[in-house]
Amino acid sequence: MVRRLSGSRHFRQRLVLATLKATTITIEDIRSGDAAPGLRLHEVSLLRLLDKISDQHRVEVNETGTKLRYKPGKILGGTGLEHDCGVHRGIGYFLEPLILLGLFAKRPISIRLRGITNDTKDPSVDTFRMTTLHMLKHFGVPLEGLELKIDSRGSPPLGGGEVFLRVPIINGTLNAVNWVDEGMVKRIRGVSFSTRVSAQFENRIIYAARGIFNRFIPDVHIFTDHRSGSSGGRSPGYGVSLVAETTTGCLLSVDATVSYPSVDEMSEESEKPDIMSPEDLGVQVASMLLEEVDQGGVVDSTHQGLLFMLCALCPPDVSKVRVGQLTTYGIETLRNIRDFLDVKFFIEPNPNSNTVTLKCVGAGLHNRNRKHS
Repeated sequence: MVRRLSGSRHFRQRLVLATLKATTITIEDIRSGDAAPGLRLHEVSLLRLLDKISDQHRVEVNETGTKLRYKPGKILGGTGLEHDCGVHRGIGYFLEPLILLGLFAKRPISIRLRGITNDTKDPSVDTFRMTTLHMLKHFGVPLEGLELKIDSRGSPPLGGGEVFLRVPIINGTLNAVNWVDEGMVKRIRGVSFSTRVSAQFENRIIYAARGIFNRFIPDVHIFTDHRSGSSGGRSPGYGVSLVAETTTGCLLSVDATVSYPSVDEMSEESEKPDIMSPEDLGVQVASMLLEEVDQGGVVDSTHQGLLFMLCALCPPDVSKVRVGQLTTYGIETLRNIRDFLDVKFFIEPNPNSNTVTLKCVGAGLHNRNRKHS
């Protein structure tokens, strides 16, 4: 059976679900009405990444790149892998598919990814290291086999960063969850970074952020990570990733990055770009984190989609989770899960807390690829 889809929306999620469910898909009209029709470079890069961790799959793309046929194969995984993610999307764009597919691979994945570590489009590698990987333990994934090491940082537009990722395989299935109590915030942690700019930028970010947090909570510690030379990538930039840890072990995260435009983007007539100051960035990201905490829920808004995916992949037991206001991406994820996995979520709004409780019976996805002794 071939599932026919249209358009470029949720390209990454469609590929992941098709691979996990072993469903052949055809996607037509990929930006067919655009001035530059067809697949984008980061989407082609994602297909090449799938090629490195899979076997017996087939990808067919027409000449204009507006039609794709994808027949999934086996998820092999493997060690010593490398992939250049390019500079059109951050490494974070590629990490989520790798984590989801890696759990159901034949062998654990060890891979080096090169590109942009921190940008404004995708979650930073710091957010994945501090928050995303820890989410998986709620579903029975051992943290011992999970690792994300930042060897060098890369800011837009030229990147130059490199990370090392290890993803273990699961023996059988994930564990269903009953995860509804976010608790109270007990500490705030984070890391500020700078690449090819003054190390003082980080201290200025931290000072401004602490000025917001100190009104509410005393236990705030934000580390610094100044990178220069080859470990600082090829472009100047700075930013910060923050995580609020609660009394029940929930992690709510935000991140923000400031980068400088390339010389090509600045003509001689153009004015000097308006770059956000470290102080303004610190205040902005601190306010963003307080908003995430205020929304409630066991994960932040960025992680809603991944949370729903993990619940849907669980055994055919009831999983129950609570989130803040549903994001557009979260809603689209629920639709894609319904279409591919035939898993429907029961959604119950809580008007008193403005949160939403979701329940589902998992699809019972087993790791059929793992190597049996």
